[in-house]
Amino acid sequence: MSIRVLFYAIWVAWAVSWFVAAAWTSRTQKRPAFSVTYRIFTLVGAILLLDIVPLPRVTLWLAPNGVVLALAAVTAAGFAFSWWARIHLGRLWSGAITRKENHRVVDTGPYRIVRHPIYTGIIVASYATAAAQGTLAVFAGATLMALGWYIKARLEERFLRTELGAEAYDAYARKTAMLVPFARF
Repeated sequence: MSIRVLFYAIWVAWAVSWFVAAAWTSRTQKRPAFSVTYRIFTLVGAILLLDIVPLPRVTLWLAPNGVVLALAAVTAAGFAFSWWARIHLGRLWSGAITRKENHRVVDTGPYRIVRHPIYTGIIVASYATAAAQGTLAVFAGATLMALGWYIKARLEERFLRTELGAEAYDAYARKTAMLVPFARF
C-alpha cells in the first residue's frame, strides 16, 4: 500500500465517522456571524496536505517504511484524541461556533489538557501526515490547517467568553493551554 493510500484511508475514515456523528448534537441556541477566514485556511490546507491538486513536488526527505507506519499511528492517535474530546462534549459539540442548549464551560477529560482538543488532535494528525509525505506542499498544507484551527479557536473563545460568562471562561483559560499542552498560546 502506498503512503498516500494509507493516509487517505485514515483521513477518510475519520471524516466519514465525524460527519455521520453530527446527529448527536443538541439544538443550537445562538451562533456568531459567519466567518469564512478559518474555513479558507483549513480547506486550502487540506487540499495541499492531502496532495489533491498536482503541484511540483519539492521533496524534503523520504521517510523509511517504519517511520511512515509510526507516523500513521500518530495520525490515528491525533484523530482518536479529537474523538475523545467530541465524545466527552456529547451533545454540546457543533461543527460551527455555536451555543447549545445547556451549554457550559467543559474543563474535564481532554478539556483539562487543552481548551480545544479537537483542533489539537487534527493539527497533530496533519503534521504527522505531512512528515510521512515529506514534501514542501504538504507541510504548507498542515501549517495552513493549523492556522485555520487557531483562528477558529480564537473566534470560538471570544464567542464563548461572551455567552458563558467572562469570569468562568477566563478562569478556565488561565489554568488550561489553548492548543498545545503546557504552552500559553
